[in-house]
Parts: sequence; C-alpha cells; structure tokens
Amino acid sequence: MQVSVETLGNLERRMTFSLPADRLESVVDGRLREIARGAKIKGFRPGKVPAKVIEQRFGEQVRAEVLDGLLREGFSNAVRQESLQIAGNPQIVPAADQTELAYVATFEVVPDFGDIDVAKLNVIRHAAQVSDTDIDAMIENLRLQRRSWNAVERAATTGDAVEVETWSQIGDERLPAEGVERGATAIGSGAMFPAIEAALVGLKVDEEKLAEIEFPADWRVPQFAGKKVNVHLKATKVSEPVLPEVDATFIKSFGIKSGDVAQFRNDIRSNLERELKGALMTRLRREVGEQLIAAYAQVEMPPRLVENEARDMARQTIEQARRQGRAIGEIPADAHQGFMDAARKRVLVGLLVGEIARRNELKLDPKRVTETMQLIASTYEEPQQVIELYRNDAQLMSSLQSRVMEEQVIDWIAERAQHTEQPLSFSEAIRQ
Repeated sequence: MQVSVETLGNLERRMTFSLPADRLESVVDGRLREIARGAKIKGFRPGKVPAKVIEQRFGEQVRAEVLDGLLREGFSNAVRQESLQIAGNPQIVPAADQTELAYVATFEVVPDFGDIDVAKLNVIRHAAQVSDTDIDAMIENLRLQRRSWNAVERAATTGDAVEVETWSQIGDERLPAEGVERGATAIGSGAMFPAIEAALVGLKVDEEKLAEIEFPADWRVPQFAGKKVNVHLKATKVSEPVLPEVDATFIKSFGIKSGDVAQFRNDIRSNLERELKGALMTRLRREVGEQLIAAYAQVEMPPRLVENEARDMARQTIEQARRQGRAIGEIPADAHQGFMDAARKRVLVGLLVGEIARRNELKLDPKRVTETMQLIASTYEEPQQVIELYRNDAQLMSSLQSRVMEEQVIDWIAERAQHTEQPLSFSEAIRQ
C-alpha cells in the first residue's frame, strides 16, 4: 500500500492512502451473490433473482458498507505500516484528485511521554470493610422504604409526612394568581426545597404559617430565582411513619423465600461489598489519575481531542442540569471553554493509561470481564437476561471491556507505585 504522511502540527498528521479497486469490486460482488442466494423478491423464485435486479435493489447499500469496512481496514493497516499511535478518531475524506480510490485522513497522534516510571508515583490506597453496623444501617433504610403512615393530630416534626397547601407573594405578584398549590413531603427528605420543609416543623392540621424563603439564583421557577419570597403554608394532613418489623414476611418481600434473617443479612453484606468494591476502585482511579496528571502536566495534549472531550463534558453537564429541573437559558457557543482544563486532564490520563498498557503489553483479562458482567447483572431481578444483553450488544460489550481494561491498568500502576494505606469506614468509602 502506498502511504504518505505529512506533519501539520506537533501532534496533527495528514495521511494519504489508497484502496485496491479490484478488491472493492470483488468483495461487493461476493456480498451481492450471497444476497441473491436468499433474496425473496416478488415475481422471482428464491435464488433465481437476476443479478441486475439484485444490483439495482442492494448494490448501493452494499457498496457503501463494503467501502466503509475497507476504509477502516486500510487506514488501520497504514497506521501500523507507519508505526503511528493514534489519539481519537480520524477524519477521512476522498482525495481531491481521485483517479483511484485515494483518501486523505487527518488525525492526531499520542504525544511522546518519554520514560513512564510508575514507581515514582505515590498513591494513597483506601481500604474499608463492611461491618455488622453497616448491615444494620442498611436494614433500617429498607424499613424506611417500606414504611406506612398513620395520621396524627400533633405538630409535625422531622420524619413526618405533611400534605400542604401553598401560595407565594413576590412584591405585588401572587403565585398562583388564584387558589393554592398542593403538595406533600416527608420532612427532611428533600422532596421540597429544604427551607420550606424546615418551615413545616411545628405545624398542626389546618394551621397556617408565613415563611420568608430565599431561593438560589438557578432555581427552576424563574420568578423565585435569587429572590426572597413570602411563602404561605397550610398543613392539611400530618402523618407519622410506622416501620415494619424485620420478620419473615418483611424478608420474603425482598426475594428471600426462606425468610431467614441470617440469609437476609448475608445477601445485604454481598450487595454492600459489591458497592464498596466499586467505590474503592473509583477512589483508586482518581488517586492514580491525579498522580499521573501531576507527573506529566507539561506534556502537550492533542488539541482537537481535548476540545471534543470538553464539548462532551459541557453537553453532559447541561443535560444533567435539565434533568434536575434547573433553569437553563441560551447556551453560548463557547460553553465548552469552561471545561477545557478538566478535559485536558481527562485526556492526559486516558492516553497515559493506554500507553502504559501498550508498552507493558497488558492484555484484557476475559475472566475479569465475565466477573464484572456478572456483578453488574446481579443487581437486577433477571441477571441472566442482563448477561445475554451484554453478549448480544457489541457496543455495550465494548464499553464494558474498555472499563475493565482501564481498571486492570489502574491496578497494575497502583501495585508498582509507592503507596500509603488509609483506612476508611464503609460510609466514608462510598461517599464520593
């Protein structure tokens, strides 16, 4: 294959390469013959559809699919031939003078990190265990989730459920303009704005109260955002929680047919240990990442890759804000600029992890992929269905494999770096 590579910048390259035209036509012809053998087209017997009809019906689509595959293969071969380490995805377009199947790929390469000595890193390794106290706390949370409510006549206190009617006054404006808004919350749950929940403490049924509430600047109701508002509250019902006993009926409701307390606690321990393992890996990933960033901060990163990462981070942040009900105004074209530093760090760590894996010939451990997949599946009611979903979805499986490979490299780095052990309680460990 004839390949030429130009240097456009420190990390940007332009490659010209060509595809063999005879191979393109050969593969297309082969695909069309395969289709012809099983095609069912009205007016023709199966397997007897004329080649011209097959070409008219499927030729364009097949040619596009084959060309895409050959482009990927040709570019990959050219990259290996030139011993290049690609960063991000290339932009491939037909060459201007296309007398043959010639293409131009513009891409960025992995920077030269020099000697990567992970033994110089100093990583804090957090350690934690699941205790009986943690299991007790989880059981209390499960009881809270299954609680029932009894109406009471006393004043509301933290933990009580309160049904409330509200209306608000901002200057001369009343919201709603007529009538009231009705809602309900368990005081302390955060279902309503915390200051409003706090104002409900002490109210009895049919009692009213005026509370001055200061709302944040990004509050979802534009009229309230960044202002102090007079909120009129009236409790229409107050209920206290009634927690279920941890008996066989309660335990069976969580899928444990025996209703046995010991088995219930063992299952909870397994779930908490799985959650703890993920939390400790997240902490270790962050620790290793911070050390890599500090050690290689001076290395130039591929600018287009960093910008694309920043734009993705901006989109994710905006989408998350929308899901949370926060007011989102017009989004400026340069919204990603505020994420450039974080994006650069993320790209730096990602490229370093990949380079460490390549230099040390680290390979994906299929056993670890299976274990991780089974751990994920075990959190669902039908684990086998989740496993089959991963096995039948190439994109989902690829994402899982990338995650596992990154964790393998992080473990490999941490094992060889200088490290300090830091014990944590379970609750501290899972608090990110």
